[in-house]
Amino acid sequence: MPAAELQVTDQSERERVVRWRVQELERAGYDPDAAQSIAERLDIDLHTATDLLRDGCPPDTALRILI
Repeated sequence: MPAAELQVTDQSERERVVRWRVQELERAGYDPDAAQSIAERLDIDLHTATDLLRDGCPPDTALRILI
């Protein structure tokens, strides 16, 4: 497979992962902008992000902790 095709496939997979993470973060209670910011940072653990809210941390504080 040529490198250009591989990059498109990898990018498409990354986009799918980011979309899924946005959905999960919004479901947990983040607003759409915060969810997008967190979702794009694949170095931020999704469980940590959702656990903060589940444990009672306000979304704006959780965002500052994570980013």
